[in-house]
Amino acid sequence: MRILIIEDDPAIAANLYDFFEARGHAVDVAGDGVTGLHLAVTGGFDAIVLDLGLPRMDGATLCRKLREDARDDTPVLMLTARDTLEDKLQGFAGGADDYLVKPFALNEVEARLLALHKRRFGRVTDRVLAAGDLVFDPASLAVRFRGKDVRLMPKCLRILQALMAQPDRVLSRRELETEVWGDEQETGDALRSHIHMLRRELVGAGGYDPIENVHGLGYRLVTRADS
Repeated sequence: MRILIIEDDPAIAANLYDFFEARGHAVDVAGDGVTGLHLAVTGGFDAIVLDLGLPRMDGATLCRKLREDARDDTPVLMLTARDTLEDKLQGFAGGADDYLVKPFALNEVEARLLALHKRRFGRVTDRVLAAGDLVFDPASLAVRFRGKDVRLMPKCLRILQALMAQPDRVLSRRELETEVWGDEQETGDALRSHIHMLRRELVGAGGYDPIENVHGLGYRLVTRADS
């Protein structure tokens, strides 16, 4: 996920940043409400960790502006030392999706963010994907093409999963790059190289290439082989 942490306590922000980064997430941090709102609206994040007591703009106001003014539905998990029912209700009324009281376990923060992210995109369960002759099990990371096992590198798996989730739809280069690298993509050739490797492995297993390059637009997974 791409996670935005809006937290004015440097120690807490650093702990969250280091933990999420070590877990493979792309992370950005804001130390006040005004900066946090700007990043939340413009940054394209998958989830936001939001402190309630912030300088320049409190978390409840930030969340309300994000929902009502920016019309942004990015999942928000509020972290705060305020543990009364009134505080929690204020957070939910402002548009928060979940609420966690400090001190907290880092693993629980991640688990709650992952659950919010999955619900947002209707992926409450890691269901097996099937498209044409391809089958992909996200739980075991097993791929089969025309009944044969296909061994793929992690980034190739992410590309394939994104294509299989929306078969026959053209996904832009930017969509695929964001799915795999977040905003850390450095070279324009990286996606092309990984798609080349993915296609090579699929052709080797199934005898044809189910990925179509739509010139100037992106790539799509074609669910039927050419006759």
